[in-house]
Amino acid sequence: MSDKTPTVVLVHGAFADGSSWAGVIEELTSRGIPAQAVANELRGAGIDGNRVAALVREIDGPVVLVGHSYGGAVITTAADQADNVTGLVYVAAFAPDEGESLQDLLGSFPANDFATGLVPHNLPTGDGGEETFLSIALDKFPALFAADVPTAELLGRFQRPIAAAAFEEKSGPASWKRLPVHYLVATGDQAIHPDGQRKMATRANATTIEVDGSHAVAVSQPKAVADLIATAVEATS
Repeated sequence: MSDKTPTVVLVHGAFADGSSWAGVIEELTSRGIPAQAVANELRGAGIDGNRVAALVREIDGPVVLVGHSYGGAVITTAADQADNVTGLVYVAAFAPDEGESLQDLLGSFPANDFATGLVPHNLPTGDGGEETFLSIALDKFPALFAADVPTAELLGRFQRPIAAAAFEEKSGPASWKRLPVHYLVATGDQAIHPDGQRKMATRANATTIEVDGSHAVAVSQPKAVADLIATAVEATS
């Protein structure tokens, strides 16, 4: 354990950006807990995790990594490459085991309608090829992603798409097997089924809470999310 309060580094998931953590950061900093969000490029947990790890290694002192949705796969990778990570917090997030893809996990959860709202975009790459990215149709974004957020329609209009290949990429070592884990299950989630979240939390031996919220629970209920993160910080301080 360290005498220094861990810095909380927050990693957003697909169809969102760093501003989704604004309310959580405000809550944490008001309690004297240093916190910052990182820009997640949404290209795949390998490259995204490597870059988050590089940023984490620049921080002087312990770090608690927090991931939402796809960001959970990113922090799972990043924590394996940054020795100063002392805990993991998953917020309605993927917590893949080694060799698992996000598609593998989704296929093992109860079915929902989330995939029906995805829209593919073929975008150019730097070498003259194309790469497929996915976004959520604007008319379906509120119900599928942020049903309890009054500004859900606006969130949908500045969502960030994710590379489709990110769902097929196999995860590396599962850092949640050796680090303290906390998990927030969003019981109204229409993206990652709550039963799937419970399954991952149990497998990771996580300290778990359940919150009546949508997939965008960090936006709709920042205090509840911050409460869990503060508990994780205290556990590693």
